[in-house]
Amino acid sequence: MANIQYYDVILKPVITEKSMSVMADKKYTFLVHPDATKSQIKEAVEKMFEGTKVKGVNTMNLDGKTKRRGMTFGKTAKTKKAIVQLTEDSADIEIFAGL
Repeated sequence: MANIQYYDVILKPVITEKSMSVMADKKYTFLVHPDATKSQIKEAVEKMFEGTKVKGVNTMNLDGKTKRRGMTFGKTAKTKKAIVQLTEDSADIEIFAGL
């Protein structure tokens, strides 16, 4: 397993209708490094966003989609998605504030 630092764990936020609707419950969705564990994701969120306290982390592994170009088939890269639940007294994550 690779040595992953906390700033390499979170790749980008996921902005969809479903992820925006659960933000009222203080749940935030991120694309994360495929080798990251739940404890590494928790540590990364708490270090990168000040005043946040993570209550729980749910992860899901997404397989790559099959793509085709002419007669040649291939697959896109696998990804991992994490839904982070913050505690009630935690500060909100500011990158989602203007959306």
